[in-house]
Amino acid sequence: MTDDKLQAWVERVSMQYFKLPFRHLATFNRRLRSTGGRYFTKSHNIEISPHQLENYGEEETEKIIKHELCHYHLHLLKRGYKHRDADFKQLLAHVGGSRFCKSLPGRELRKAAPYRYKLVCRNCGMEYLRKRKIDPNRYACGTCRGKLLLFMLDSAIES
Repeated sequence: MTDDKLQAWVERVSMQYFKLPFRHLATFNRRLRSTGGRYFTKSHNIEISPHQLENYGEEETEKIIKHELCHYHLHLLKRGYKHRDADFKQLLAHVGGSRFCKSLPGRELRKAAPYRYKLVCRNCGMEYLRKRKIDPNRYACGTCRGKLLLFMLDSAIES
């Protein structure tokens, strides 16, 4: 599908579901992978991921278009256009847009690294697990405000 066809599709969806015209630019952006689309508050343009269309079809892509049009119309009407706003949630439910897009195939979550460090409070013995090394002199125990010891792979590094 071309950008011109996408533009016509977005304009049609806007009139059909919102009864308001879409007067800005809608384009495809092949770099979008973790999100289905984007709305730009400064330019009022919309970008849609073509990967969603290729993998899940027109029905899912139209839900993404409705989602971005909710941002667009609410922002222009100076109402709550952000995800957390009640206006946005109500309008999205009313038009049948999707809250989240489906994950693209082959984008499995990377397994989280195991904890490599342990901080132990000298006073109360409270333990804190960390994946990254930190300087224990810069922090204190959250329970008793005592000094912390840093342990790495069963060996203590006292500070």
